[in-house]
Amino acid sequence: MLIPFDTMETTVIPHMRGGEKEVSAQMYTDSLSKIMRGRLIPGATIGLHTHETSCEIIYILSGTGKVLYDGVCESLSPGSCHYCPKGHSRSLINDNPEGGEDLCFFAVVPEQ
Repeated sequence: MLIPFDTMETTVIPHMRGGEKEVSAQMYTDSLSKIMRGRLIPGATIGLHTHETSCEIIYILSGTGKVLYDGVCESLSPGSCHYCPKGHSRSLINDNPEGGEDLCFFAVVPEQ
């Protein structure tokens, strides 16, 4: 099954999970998974949250940033793949200054 991100409506989520600014994303969801291509502008974050019922995989497409994972900061760049197992906490951060690069990513949350 193809997921046509380029033709899908963009959803803007302000302060996702208590984060700063907003996340722009094209999302596919069904009863088994959430699959998303997202973008964080400079200074935007997805707030710290715990994956209570699922894991999540994030792959960085472009830009740089960091993830706060169980209290430890880890740098991200294109080609980085971050895995957050069920029961662990994470925040995704575009720490570039205003006018800097967007952080673009692909994420999968299997709801199984």
